[in-house]
Amino acid sequence: MEFPNVRLRRLRENAGIRNLVRETQVSPGDLVMPLFVVEGLTSREEIPSMPGQFRYPVTEIGSVVKELYVLGIPAVILFGVPAHKDEAAASAYDGGGIVQRAIAEVKSACPEIVSITDVCLCEYTSNGHCGVVEGERILNDPTLELLARTAVSHARAGADIVAPSDMMDGRVRSIRDALDASGFEATPIMSYAAKYASAYYGPFRDAAESAPQFGDRLTYQMDPANVRQALREIELDIREGADILMVKPALAYLDVIRAVRGAVNLPLAAYNVSGEYSIVKAAAAAGWIDERRMVAENLTAIKRAGADIIITYHAADAARWMS
Repeated sequence: MEFPNVRLRRLRENAGIRNLVRETQVSPGDLVMPLFVVEGLTSREEIPSMPGQFRYPVTEIGSVVKELYVLGIPAVILFGVPAHKDEAAASAYDGGGIVQRAIAEVKSACPEIVSITDVCLCEYTSNGHCGVVEGERILNDPTLELLARTAVSHARAGADIVAPSDMMDGRVRSIRDALDASGFEATPIMSYAAKYASAYYGPFRDAAESAPQFGDRLTYQMDPANVRQALREIELDIREGADILMVKPALAYLDVIRAVRGAVNLPLAAYNVSGEYSIVKAAAAAGWIDERRMVAENLTAIKRAGADIIITYHAADAARWMS
């Protein structure tokens, strides 16, 4: 059968038919909203490089998550910016630290929302790197203990999911062992399994005050040219006990998301990162694009590539538009 008997435009004739045969659906329930919580703030402040996004004091975070939950967004991921930074990242695993207090506020204000915590050291080290530094080398194995302590402190504070983003070898196993030994066998690990050394992170580093003070992160984050290596990272994280996998960034790495989806059956998240967000916002502010349509198209592409969960700064706006 071919034209004129076959006319594929029949299935595009009106909105009702298009909706009926749509293959990929994005809903607010697929989305996770990132939130920055900053020690010492007394009121929210907009992030200049991320229009529409804010750094929040811990006292406001409860009301923010309630608003997100009403929109149908089921989860948030928390990033903390402490008042004190040092070489040992001590504020990261302080039981009274900024993220630990934010978790308590989230669970008190909206216990139904899933609280995910970023487990990394870059916001907490005085040098801005994700691990223990010796000279200008980032040491892998000594970092694992600090990451494990951080994850346990988050679980103890009430985090529903911990998400290591450091890209140190063996960190999923170290965190899993530490959680289990501390009585948190039921706490899942969402691993940033394929996190690339990307130029798209710039606005995030402004918001989280986490830019490295020397060098770069090329020795631990992945080379953007590699896909097969991402599959090795994924395989190792599964063996070490990851419950959910993540690819970061999303839009420039749709092929990686598709490759991972074809290789594994675990839930898969993708992070629509700050640079991807800010490019859309800048173009929309200039009047060059239809922001609402472009966001919908981008989120659909990420889900079509195979992501089950989309972490995105567009989450609140997208949920409003979907309703």
